[in-house]
Amino acid sequence: METVPPGYLGIAAAADRVGVTVSTLKRWADEGRLPCLKTRGGHRRFLGTDVERLLAEMAARSGHALSRAEEWLALFLQTDVHQLIGGLYAARARLGAWYRVGEELGEGLRLLGAQWAQGRLGILDEHLASERLHRALSHIAAGISLPPEAPSCLLATPPGEEHTLGLSMAELCLREVGWQSLWGGSAVPAEEMSRRLSALRVSMVAASASASSVPPRRLARWAVRVGRACARKGIPFVAGGEGNWPAEIDGGVRLKTFSQLHALVVGLGPSQ
Repeated sequence: METVPPGYLGIAAAADRVGVTVSTLKRWADEGRLPCLKTRGGHRRFLGTDVERLLAEMAARSGHALSRAEEWLALFLQTDVHQLIGGLYAARARLGAWYRVGEELGEGLRLLGAQWAQGRLGILDEHLASERLHRALSHIAAGISLPPEAPSCLLATPPGEEHTLGLSMAELCLREVGWQSLWGGSAVPAEEMSRRLSALRVSMVAASASASSVPPRRLARWAVRVGRACARKGIPFVAGGEGNWPAEIDGGVRLKTFSQLHALVVGLGPSQ
């Protein structure tokens, strides 16, 4: 029995996803409406991203409203990053603030992860979509000019955590209310944070961790060391994302939404 390559669907699974019969999907493939590859045994295999694009096109033609998560997923899968940038600006105009856009983006990212977990998208497709979003958010954030004296927030993730999309969105939320960002990036050791923090011109440290990247005990040890270093400097330490952060962090605060981040930073004020 021939296996289905990662990121591809067999014809029965693809037909079920689209909501048509296998014979209809065969006809669409023969007509070029839905690209496919054929195995040596003559079996059709459909790329998950192509199936999702077809679903979005069908919904648009029928007037069926996609959910916000489905709309974001369709944008994530567009190969042109400028279309994603346009979608982000449109969401900002509709919602009125970047932190509200961040809440919606989370829905789309959860759907992206679910599609990958179900085998409808390959790991490369997931990585490409995430990288497009990172570049789009960075482009928009860079377009918000701030004075040199604006307060600064150090952004970082603990060792074992490579995902920085949450930090990219946090940067945009911060810049909207007058804060600069200093990128520490991914997998920064607590020892390095503690040693360098006193010399850095920052008024806050924000860290992000995803649900399964860092074991709870290791994450707690990192948070304790960084939180104490922030307390010595007299600045807040913010722990965000869906990671298993400790319930209480010495010198720190646990945030779960961009709305909470916005409220915290607005409360600190520009003179922090």
